[in-house]
Amino acid sequence: MRLIYLGVLAMAVWANTSLAQNGPLKIEINDGVIEPLTFAIPIFEAENLEAAAVATEISRIVAADLISSGLFREIPSNRFISRRTTFAEAVRYPDWRAINTQALMTAAVKTTSSGRLTVKFRIFDIFSGVQLGSGMQLAGDTKAIRRMAHKVADQVYERITGEGPYFDSKIVFVSESGPKDNRRKRLAIMDFDGESVQFLTGNENIVLAPRISNNGKQVLYTSWETGFPQIYLLNVGTAGRKRLPTPKNGMGFSPRFSPDSKRIVYSFERGGNSDIYLMDLATARSARMTSSPSIDTAPSFSSDGRQIVFESDRSGTQQLYIMPVSGGTPKRISFGNGRYGTPVWSPRGDLIAFTKQSNGRFGIGVMRTDGSEERLLSASFLDEGPTWSPNGRVIMFAREDRGPKGAPSLYSVDITGRNLRALNLRAPASDPSWGPVQP
Repeated sequence: MRLIYLGVLAMAVWANTSLAQNGPLKIEINDGVIEPLTFAIPIFEAENLEAAAVATEISRIVAADLISSGLFREIPSNRFISRRTTFAEAVRYPDWRAINTQALMTAAVKTTSSGRLTVKFRIFDIFSGVQLGSGMQLAGDTKAIRRMAHKVADQVYERITGEGPYFDSKIVFVSESGPKDNRRKRLAIMDFDGESVQFLTGNENIVLAPRISNNGKQVLYTSWETGFPQIYLLNVGTAGRKRLPTPKNGMGFSPRFSPDSKRIVYSFERGGNSDIYLMDLATARSARMTSSPSIDTAPSFSSDGRQIVFESDRSGTQQLYIMPVSGGTPKRISFGNGRYGTPVWSPRGDLIAFTKQSNGRFGIGVMRTDGSEERLLSASFLDEGPTWSPNGRVIMFAREDRGPKGAPSLYSVDITGRNLRALNLRAPASDPSWGPVQP
């Protein structure tokens, strides 16, 4: 048995040689995917009495995760013909085909008096009549039920789509409260689906634009606690923080980590002009990257760390530019009608997401890194601040309603633009930053 340790969770891969096969079931993800794959998840078997409630909870979280991707549609249990009683029971393929099930997931859950929890599961390609890949098993603490469910969903998603996982990830954001003209803001972190919210800072100071590192351990953000914007570095595990030194007689803001989390790029404003700077976190030394009379801001590293994309009005209007980290002349890549801002490079390296203002509306869009194939994924009174899921498949952003009582909320949309969803948060939220899949 091969074990992979996952923090508080451990995963094992096990095979039944008579069933473990590479079935043909696969979702081909492209712009033409419209009809979701149908799947069935009978309530997970509880192998002991204490596991009954846990089994139901995990099965519902797994189903909700898959549905949220827009690529799966659940067959309701009242349509089931087969009623499974044990995990070892053979699958009755004709019964599942009769209700048009394409994929079936079966699982069993067990708890121990010492607080340990195990989940083992299989996935079946119903129309081909085979098990899809090897069986899997997760083990962890009973306090990590949601994490375990997200890990299970990630395995199912990855096996059927061939894409990387993203359900077991965290998102840092700004949680807001109070009236629109006196909004209090503090940093918070949550699961990808808006659950398990925890606060990282108090609400005594204005905080903006948190950016989580690629290892998920640190957060950069801008705070006004000194009366003007300064950049802070926060440790997610301890909530300890420190202010990063920036050049004197100016304001630092819009920081973002390099892919290896060893450097940051940020904007620095002095005398009404802002430029892009690069800082080595080990030495805290900064080097100026751009030098022009324009406003250069909102930098973001490429996935390989060799380039940055940023917004600038050097052409007379707000547009997107890329340049090598080693230096060189910035190259404009946006040429559509409207103004472009807040660019973010995809973790896959193939796309850049951005906010676009055109015809009195704001939308979230993507384009190739050379500026080609631009397309909008959303549009409203105010959509802004995109952030990528770890697998580069989904974008989250903030949307604010019109009017004096308008409040921001978080939405997600996949890169086809066909799965726009609002997160169910209990308070206004803005400035999301999507972290990595947890180890």
